[in-house]
Amino acid sequence: MTVALIYIVLSLALSGQWIAAKLGVTAVPALELSTMRYAIASVVLLAACAVTRTPLPIRRWPIVALGAACGVLGFNTLAFLGLTMTPASDVALIIPTTIPAAAALFASAIGDKLTSRRLVGLGVATLGTVVVIAGGQQSDVGPSGSRIVGDVLELLAAAAWAAGLTVGAVAFRRGAGVFGYVTLMVTIGAVLIAPLGFLQEGYRDLPRWNAQTWLAAAFLGVISTALAFVLFFWAVRRFGASLAAMVSYLTPVTTLGLAFAILNERPLPLQLAGGAVIVVGVRIAARRRSAAVAPPVATTQRT
Repeated sequence: MTVALIYIVLSLALSGQWIAAKLGVTAVPALELSTMRYAIASVVLLAACAVTRTPLPIRRWPIVALGAACGVLGFNTLAFLGLTMTPASDVALIIPTTIPAAAALFASAIGDKLTSRRLVGLGVATLGTVVVIAGGQQSDVGPSGSRIVGDVLELLAAAAWAAGLTVGAVAFRRGAGVFGYVTLMVTIGAVLIAPLGFLQEGYRDLPRWNAQTWLAAAFLGVISTALAFVLFFWAVRRFGASLAAMVSYLTPVTTLGLAFAILNERPLPLQLAGGAVIVVGVRIAARRRSAAVAPPVATTQRT
């Protein structure tokens, strides 16, 4: 029951980022909003670590920096560049379906067994995601060279996030704690991504941001990054990178619900049917025999 509740909260936090981002990028440059997201998240996480006296894995900074390069810098940069070349409908289809498959592939390289049941679950959930997105989003943009390049960049962005999850799994096996790892990763990621903001307005427009924009940035930083990353990597530590990545299949479903509640966007019947298929696929992949527990992780935390 606790795990199910955590996954529901996580999927809502991840889905909320698309709603907040949609409200934010209409007024400010996307790269600046992304930088503020990670800057706010790092401040919140560092403060939480100070209050709870959680040590940061400073001695493991190389592997943490690698996780930040993949999961923060790589994912955000590639996803943004892809969005400039391909329709949003392509992105919404590619990202949720590619992350779990890529995570399963990367995780198999570090000993996370890819069972036939998990493969079936991946396939069913992928089918459900296709139904959800294709059922509600239609684009009149035909195939072109730039669109193909954009789609490839989105595939690479999803692979970068999956690689970041796998790096985290390796760090946890070496004794890193979830809270300390996520805090240091997000902080390093904020430093890595900050220079990208100078490619647009150079942060000169920050004084002109309105309350709604700052509220969107705060939600992205506190809920969709600080909270979501801790829960996401908790799932990675407990279940492994490939199974934890399955939560991304739930984001189209919860995004539909949030869009209905906040933006008054009504889901179509085909989308609701696809959402049901996704839930079935995640359930199939998540089921495991009692003996099929994720490899034990060292509990000693060393800085």
